Amino acid sequence: MNTMIANIGRYMYALPFAIFGLLHFMNANAMSGMVPIPGGVFWVYLTGVALIGAATAIIIQQKVSIVALLLGIMLLIFVLSIHLPGVISGGEGMQASMSNMLKDLALSGTAFFISGVYSSKESLTDSE
Repeated sequence: MNTMIANIGRYMYALPFAIFGLLHFMNANAMSGMVPIPGGVFWVYLTGVALIGAATAIIIQQKVSIVALLLGIMLLIFVLSIHLPGVISGGEGMQASMSNMLKDLALSGTAFFISGVYSSKESLTDSE
């Protein structure tokens, strides 16, 4: 039963990232305005590839420790560089920025947790 719940949770965590990744390709020009560094559309596409890749790795359980760590770092960068400035600036978009910041912060923390759990599992299988 616990394995089934863990598998359902793994899919529930990973699939939204695959969808977010696809949305990056479908809305690249609109999203490029949110990128705080030069080369907006390039970074949107690269992020889309990273999100789809992370979702795939988590679903097929390959290199999950490093992939989840990198996903957590990327999400934390979004928190600090995209959402936090929106929260600090206040105004009409502050509530949406706060919601996105808290969502990405929670997803980042979960990615770090998954990385730690799989790090222990992967080191056990490497030593066998």
